[in-house]
Amino acid sequence: MLSTRQLRYFVEIAECGSFSAAAERLFVAQSALSRQIKDMETRLQTPLFERTARQPRLTAAGEAFLPRARNLLNELTKASEMATQVGNGQLGTLRLSHSSTVPMSGRLLRGISTYLNQQAGVSMEIVKLSSEAQLEALVDNRLDVGLLRLPVLRQREGVQIVPLYSERLLLAAPSNHRLVVDKSAQGIDLAQLKDEAFISIPHPQRGGLSYLSAELCMRQGFFPKAARLVSRKTTQLQLIQAGFGIALLPESMQDIAPPDIHFLPLADPYCHSTVALACRQNPTVLIQHFINVCTDHCGSEPARDSGLTFNSTVD
Repeated sequence: MLSTRQLRYFVEIAECGSFSAAAERLFVAQSALSRQIKDMETRLQTPLFERTARQPRLTAAGEAFLPRARNLLNELTKASEMATQVGNGQLGTLRLSHSSTVPMSGRLLRGISTYLNQQAGVSMEIVKLSSEAQLEALVDNRLDVGLLRLPVLRQREGVQIVPLYSERLLLAAPSNHRLVVDKSAQGIDLAQLKDEAFISIPHPQRGGLSYLSAELCMRQGFFPKAARLVSRKTTQLQLIQAGFGIALLPESMQDIAPPDIHFLPLADPYCHSTVALACRQNPTVLIQHFINVCTDHCGSEPARDSGLTFNSTVD
């Protein structure tokens, strides 16, 4: 098997036109250079140079071998550069997922744009998954980063969760809702929603926004009454628009909501929801770069304590 050093020596001699000039450029003894070329010719079972009194001249075999030797060296250089860039997080694909209540807008979209502008060799694949599905995908190495809402009730072993920022919760209601019609309504008390139909009811084993909303309501002495149609996905916006009920939604959902859904402020100072980033422990350089950018650009407003205590279990 020929070595890359032998290929480099052969190409250098062919380009310099002499063994002595090639040895000088390569900073090796001419005798060592000659031995390596002789070993190449023995392995190939054919001479590559005609040794003349004036200068070596490529044989027909050498002429045929030269362009392929150059290509091999070029490909090796490219492969080495690629490996270095991947290892340094400058090249690759980052697989990102977000829950339906973490819209790709505002500060998140600006953070992603900043990251991609800084990492020209990185591309990104974005899908929408529930918080639970994101954690499973992270454990199975089918996902690199997840964006979800706290609380997470069943945290996975080997996955770390980093709070990014908090945002206000607002009452989302259709345009004909009594609280929307009453223009004087300021700072809605959650207790006023006791008899309202909520289109988002928590699953017994799932956390996230619907779980937080229910906990906030229970602090006021009631569990949210389920609407006839319920959803924990982005479709809840359509259900609100159609008049099936109301929901407590983060203010960023205004970016993707239909114009005839109204968002009203809540009086409770604990009505905030925290967006968190989930990834495997000991992330790669590429993933850590993304975490750093998200923390710097998305975490300008600190995550707030909701005043609630959640139990979590580790699978």
